Amino acid sequence: MADLRAWIAVYLKGIAMGSADAVPGVSGGTIALIVGVYERLIAAVTAIDPARIRRVIAGVRPAKIPDARAAFHEVDGAFLLVLGAGIGTAVVVVLSGVNYLLATRPVATYGFFFGLIAASAAVLLRGVALDTPRRKAAAVAGFLLAFLASGYASTGLGSSLPVVFVAGAVAVSAMVLPGISGSLLLVVLGQYEYMSGTVSRAVDGVVAFATGDGSGALLATVPPVATFLVGGVVGLFTVAHAVRYALARARAATLAFLVSLVIGALRAPLAEVSIRLAASGESWRAAAPRFALAALVGAAFVLVLDRYSAAIEY
Repeated sequence: MADLRAWIAVYLKGIAMGSADAVPGVSGGTIALIVGVYERLIAAVTAIDPARIRRVIAGVRPAKIPDARAAFHEVDGAFLLVLGAGIGTAVVVVLSGVNYLLATRPVATYGFFFGLIAASAAVLLRGVALDTPRRKAAAVAGFLLAFLASGYASTGLGSSLPVVFVAGAVAVSAMVLPGISGSLLLVVLGQYEYMSGTVSRAVDGVVAFATGDGSGALLATVPPVATFLVGGVVGLFTVAHAVRYALARARAATLAFLVSLVIGALRAPLAEVSIRLAASGESWRAAAPRFALAALVGAAFVLVLDRYSAAIEY
């Protein structure tokens, strides 16, 4: 019974992480720190390598089962599966809700995201020192990359499978970085609304299939969802490792680059709202109060969250 309660706790912590990962500006890595699973998660992810993967797969042969079981334990496989199940559950539920809000209340929703991002940037800036030319150059590069990508992605990047693959690689790798939101990077790449809509349609497709209404809607969502997940797996073991290497070699400059990404990304929700206002004919002056009020709510959420994580060393 004690073991069951422990695994339920891990699942609930995964739900907390997934809920954070599903909204731009809140980092699942930060939640992992708060709930006490960050170090275990990093140890498990970095323990995975091709040799251990092959050993686990070889377990399909009866003679290899003991070695496969040992390899599975070496990467803390049960922990990753239970935590991942919680994360996946929350992401599906939250993204389905966000998709509805983006369709019915886009200005307020993106205003809330803007507040999340702005407050996250303010919190993260406290730990960044721009006192050397190298760090200043890294900060400028991060800001320009996010700022320019936000404008281009909102207008012309599209959502082809290669773009979705890259989005998955970049977004999922952010899961292991406290303070950096994977969903924020999806907004920068112009894929957040597309993927939230795809997840919502996939859920509807599963329900339709279960009730005997056909599988067409479900099958239509398989290519983008599968591509995103494959990209996420690749990103988790390439981009995430590259960033961790950079943090080990040049921590201050890397942090300056990452935090400046968040600041530059503030353009993304503004660009998305501008597109919707142009389509509806509404002016920014009329929409600004809704946007600003939602932004204040989002900022307050991050600041309250920061109070609980203030004692944690990033």
